[in-house]
Amino acid sequence: MNGKSREGSGRGTRSEGESRVKQAKVRRPRDREATRRVILDAASHLLARDGPAGISLSAVALLAGVNRGTAYQHFETRERLVEETVAHVSDRLYRAVLGDPDAAEERRIEQVDMYAVTRNLARFAMENPELCRVWLLQMLAAEDPWQDVFWREYAGSIARFARTELAQPDIDVEVFSILNLAGHFLWPVWARAHSTDDAECDALADRFAAEMLRLSLHGTVRPDKVAPLLATAGAPLATETPSNDS
Repeated sequence: MNGKSREGSGRGTRSEGESRVKQAKVRRPRDREATRRVILDAASHLLARDGPAGISLSAVALLAGVNRGTAYQHFETRERLVEETVAHVSDRLYRAVLGDPDAAEERRIEQVDMYAVTRNLARFAMENPELCRVWLLQMLAAEDPWQDVFWREYAGSIARFARTELAQPDIDVEVFSILNLAGHFLWPVWARAHSTDDAECDALADRFAAEMLRLSLHGTVRPDKVAPLLATAGAPLATETPSNDS
């Protein structure tokens, strides 16, 4: 999780997805793994555009420039194709935001560049807004979200951080992780309406990352002022205000 990886430079899923598919048609790969990637890139484009309901083996084969029989050789059912497409998107997320999955066990959580990871995620979401939101909904609705490669490392890294002396106590890892991802994946709605080029997109990604880091470091309220109000309302976090000496 060195925070240095970034995928793509376009502004939006449609232009990037169409470019990837067009390049795939030109390449016409012959080896099995390359063909599989072409099919998954085409399926990802349809997933971002139309959601899971828009994916069919026939439509994906047509967009990928392969015959339907070839698509069936790789994915026997539509359900399998949707499942593998979501996993493909998760892998792209991982590589763009966290880096090489094979290096995960080598990273120490205390050395993670939180700002860079947050910025990478914000930039990827701005470049692939629809795809990210569909992925999030699919992952959250899954029977076991922890099977998803990106969620497992993203939420898992927050869980590992929560066990260190760097973290505040009692972090709800799943709630915190979902809040973070939801913010990242909704920010592009604002960004698209307030940017006209890559430079402005970069500035908005920086702005989002800075605010997320500020929230993590300082929160949004002053405990000495708000705790009495929370106590009156019976809020579950209305605990004794810590002293300045603690």
